[in-house]
Amino acid sequence: MIFRKPVPNIDRPQMEADVVIVGGGPAGMACALRLAQLIDEWNARHPYDTPITKENIYLLEKAREAGAHCLSGALLDPRAMDELLPNWKDEAPIDAAVHKEAVHFLTSGSSFQLPMVPPPLQDHGNYVISLNRFVKWMAQKVEDAGITIFTGFAGTEVLYAEGEDGKPRVSGVRTDDKGVDKHMQPKGNFEPGYDLQAKVTILAEGVRGSLTKQLTAKFNLNKDANPQTYGTGVKELWEVPAGRVEPGEVIYCMGYPLTSNEYGGAWIYGSKPVAGSDTNLVSIGYVTDLGYADPRTDPQKVLQSFKQHSFVRRLLTGGKIVRYGAKALTYGGWWAVPPVAGDGWMLIGESAGLLNSARLKGIHLGIKSGMLAAESAFEAMKQAHQASSSTYRSATIGEYQNRLEASWIKDELWRQRNFHQGFEHGLWAGMIHVGLQDLTGGRGLWERYPAKAGHEKMQPLASMPEDGGTRAAIIGAAKGDGSLTFDKLTDVYYSGTKHDDDQPAHLVIHDTDICNTRCTTEFGNPCERFCPASVYEMVEDASAPNGKRISLNAANCVHCKTCDIADPYQIITWVPPEGGGGPNYEGM
Repeated sequence: MIFRKPVPNIDRPQMEADVVIVGGGPAGMACALRLAQLIDEWNARHPYDTPITKENIYLLEKAREAGAHCLSGALLDPRAMDELLPNWKDEAPIDAAVHKEAVHFLTSGSSFQLPMVPPPLQDHGNYVISLNRFVKWMAQKVEDAGITIFTGFAGTEVLYAEGEDGKPRVSGVRTDDKGVDKHMQPKGNFEPGYDLQAKVTILAEGVRGSLTKQLTAKFNLNKDANPQTYGTGVKELWEVPAGRVEPGEVIYCMGYPLTSNEYGGAWIYGSKPVAGSDTNLVSIGYVTDLGYADPRTDPQKVLQSFKQHSFVRRLLTGGKIVRYGAKALTYGGWWAVPPVAGDGWMLIGESAGLLNSARLKGIHLGIKSGMLAAESAFEAMKQAHQASSSTYRSATIGEYQNRLEASWIKDELWRQRNFHQGFEHGLWAGMIHVGLQDLTGGRGLWERYPAKAGHEKMQPLASMPEDGGTRAAIIGAAKGDGSLTFDKLTDVYYSGTKHDDDQPAHLVIHDTDICNTRCTTEFGNPCERFCPASVYEMVEDASAPNGKRISLNAANCVHCKTCDIADPYQIITWVPPEGGGGPNYEGM
């Protein structure tokens, strides 16, 4: 399943590789670093043997710089880092240790602090970090360990070959063609993508990765798993007057502006003092479940309405926005995790759906899964090295599945295996289910709660109250006042997003007739709302059936993947733009 055809009739450079890791987030970086550690340890123990080389291990990162697509304001559970680099705290960029927590429930006019913080949200012992600077630091560790990182290179196609059993096996990835115009014609600076022929390919693309999507379709990986469910987190970084939110203070909020029928919540993380000023950096964001009914729901407006609440307004007044971003999250839990290994391939991090939605945390799970994948890759390398073979045993690569299921990753996710599904019928029913699940070790009323893909829950526009009813604060576009709240285009400006306009659209609509006809009348073109970057726009066109046609502003895209997930017809596919394009969170 290839959604954007490469430039035809060209000779592509071929590059042999032992291991290719696609994605330079925490999971991919941890995988590369752990693999380098294992190779170094083996070579040190066998000084008289031919050493295992790291020369043919490559990590691909689509951002122009390591960490450029990772926005600040994250909480790190240190468990996996303690295993990967025991002395990491001595040199890693840490903004603050968490020392204060609170959970608030908001109504439209008031807020109530819960008397105790629920155990999943207790964060003492965790750290507020800039994911941008943390990943950049990890990248330096990877390069110092002898692993090559190719930044500005996106993986666009999974390559296959015939396996030992005669069935298809993954044989590597193809990287993006550079210098192609919007009509798919080579420009003067055209460079064809590489075919990286790899013995093992590890996908660390994050949520709804395009290669992971290809792999899933090829091998029908989701056949025995629950449908994956998602939320979209919309985030802003602010400089606020010192004393409002302390460095290391964590505030979670439930309720307004979502109604009891929607699932989601907000965070406010105190980061670090801003040098040269009497302000602190604060991360504020709201995650909206992409299983809402009203097609007018707008996750970016959810955040803007949240900031207008008196509790939040008091914290931000007098401050200023410095960055904006958005990212989809996997909510499905353990039952939505597909097989994570096969002949020539492995999935790590959120490519495998490894996120604890009860804790709103997944960085530590990504790091640990990357380490486990590295162990399986190394065993395959070692066996091939000792046997003087050019092939890696598929059974050895497949041991990653067993390693993951025997690790604390499963222990943690198993206790929350039915968490998100318990909120199928709203907040209050969900709280009852969560209580039962806590008492039964994650089981609840049933061992495996059923799940439904979020886009299937969207209801026709005609069934919704015209004025939005209780959902009025979360539907339609935010206008913004330019000080506390912002419209989408203003927020996009703060993301630093940049793409070459003269390149093939990386947002592929497979049938625009549906957009211009059925979607207009049935759902009112929800892509204009669910996209947090104003990529999709219905423009006036007298020749169109309903007087409007779909138009793409692909240069605005912040790579959140929401459109690929939330479209009710599932006719939008996100594919990587030319490597280097996208948001730029450098330095934050």
